[in-house]
Amino acid sequence: MEKNECIDINQRGVELVARLYDSCKRILVTGGAGFLGSHLIDKLLKQGHEVLCVDNLFTGTKRNIEHLNADPRFEFIRHDVTFPLYLEVDEIYNLACPASPIHYQHDPVQTTKTSVHGAINMLGLAKRLKCRILQASTSEVYGDPAIHPQTEGYWGNVNPIGHRSCYDEGKRCAETLFFDYNRQHGLEIKVARIFNTYGLACIPLTGE
Repeated sequence: MEKNECIDINQRGVELVARLYDSCKRILVTGGAGFLGSHLIDKLLKQGHEVLCVDNLFTGTKRNIEHLNADPRFEFIRHDVTFPLYLEVDEIYNLACPASPIHYQHDPVQTTKTSVHGAINMLGLAKRLKCRILQASTSEVYGDPAIHPQTEGYWGNVNPIGHRSCYDEGKRCAETLFFDYNRQHGLEIKVARIFNTYGLACIPLTGE
């Protein structure tokens, strides 16, 4: 029996499995086969949690997660977040979206859909499950900033029709959705605006 399960017996003598929520969590990471997502999954597994990694492998790669295949607490699901996903989890980290110009400009319509439809689908899942959710946003929500360094209160200087707009405005819209779900539905949210990040498993020559 896994440490996060307990056995109960109903009136018919049938064993029922119930989860113990004060032990480990079952956590969904979208974009989990990417650079940041794979490092996050490593961290969550080391903390003793179960992790569901969802990725369509457009920029993510199985190489980043192949060392986890033997871990019984890890599961990979190939899926595009622009389509609904039906799972039972305790927390969601939404990292799904190509983050470098060479990738997000390859199919700008799909990039916008990944940010916006992906956010809608993950927020809908979090609402149904009443679980907390984190959105991996970006410093690109500030556009071409007129203020350095940028504070969270700065609204940015963004071109809504440029070549980078599919990413910039997609992420801005995703933030809008997250805060509206918080205000309208009381959903517990976190938004992290990530600046340029480098390290092991980072894809080289991406134009950043």
